[in-house]
Amino acid sequence: MPNLSSAFIASAFQDLQDYISEQLSIVDGGTRFRSDDWIRKEGGGGRTMVLEDGVKIIKGGVAFSKVEGEITPLMQAQMGMKGTSFFATGVSIVLHSRHPMHPTMHMNVRYFETDTGECWFGGGIDLTPIYVDAARTEKFHSALEKTCNDFDLGSYKRYKKWADAYFYLPHRNETRGVGGVFFDHLKPQHEEDKYKQFQFCIALGKLFPSLYKEQTIEAFDPPSEAQLSWQALRWSRYVEYNLLFDRGTKFGIVSNGRTESILMSMPPLAAWKYNYQPIEDSPEFYTLLCLKVDKGAV
Repeated sequence: MPNLSSAFIASAFQDLQDYISEQLSIVDGGTRFRSDDWIRKEGGGGRTMVLEDGVKIIKGGVAFSKVEGEITPLMQAQMGMKGTSFFATGVSIVLHSRHPMHPTMHMNVRYFETDTGECWFGGGIDLTPIYVDAARTEKFHSALEKTCNDFDLGSYKRYKKWADAYFYLPHRNETRGVGGVFFDHLKPQHEEDKYKQFQFCIALGKLFPSLYKEQTIEAFDPPSEAQLSWQALRWSRYVEYNLLFDRGTKFGIVSNGRTESILMSMPPLAAWKYNYQPIEDSPEFYTLLCLKVDKGAV
């Protein structure tokens, strides 16, 4: 078992970024990511890999960061962090698909430690279809269940429940998508436990490209104007969630992270229509019904 220093974990996460970017480029059809290195003046930096106008991916990013510095009063207030200094590293992915029948997908894995001696892992994967498809949703969750339970029998149920609660827009009474898994503040009790949590994060990262491939393997006819309009409306929900509730976005902002990398998760466009109501029994109506928490009237 290797010594899981912060430097070792950061290096492994950067290798994970390389792997994911290469695999996603293949899945997309050969479009290459462009690399953008950046430095954070307070300490650390990162590399953001961006793919735009691909065959399947209209906008996507695979971001690696390794940052350190002072725990500011704002970080204490917004994130509940304790101590005087922190180290954080992670990989974050958001892919927005070109075709409305293909989904938006997100993943991140992260590691934190502070000068108090505390350390923890967090992360997750979730699926946000523009049009909900029951069969593809089931395949997605089955793959996540197998990976989770390979490391901890029963963890999938816990992490799925956590994701359902986390990826939720309370002002809409809607889930962001069809869920996935989410975990945060997994604090290892000993080195063996820490290694197991680290391996789990790496396994989730390596699973992501195959999950996206499975969700986008089916070809569809060119989208209609109505489908593209619905896609823009669904993307607006993604914007609302990330700006209002996403912990990674909040941490990036309050820690004075790099704005372009923090907001690479945003879709290429979004639309808001006042009091939009889909036609009853339409695919759009079905999708919205699936996402309503009370499953009542849309």
